[in-house]
Amino acid sequence: MLSGVPQGSVLEPILFLIYISDLDNGVKNWILKFANDTKIFSAVKNDLDRSVLQKDLDNLLRWAEEWQMLFNVLKCKIMHLGHKNHGYMDGKQLDTAEEKKDLGIIISKDLKVSQQYKQAYAEASRMLGLIN
Repeated sequence: MLSGVPQGSVLEPILFLIYISDLDNGVKNWILKFANDTKIFSAVKNDLDRSVLQKDLDNLLRWAEEWQMLFNVLKCKIMHLGHKNHGYMDGKQLDTAEEKKDLGIIISKDLKVSQQYKQAYAEASRMLGLIN
């Protein structure tokens, strides 16, 4: 091996965390990082809030380009909990998501848990069918 870290090694997650440790420098809004997943969120009440959030998205893109660790813009989504706003990354308008599964929990734009219940019911029914 000439460079890199073997996949599954003990060093892999530690080096990755060191590599992305400065990802949120200059970001004004809340940002969550888990493994290779990044979420940025904010309460947007006016045009100033929207522009701050857009600047944060632009800062994340600049970081990604600088460190050659590009975001997959096609996988990036925006979820509105209230009025519709638009977010852009790399000049492309982000798709809107009605719900998003995150760490096994389904988060819907109306913040209701009915989809989570439906999924749990379907999974339990499937398991009961196998046992039967």
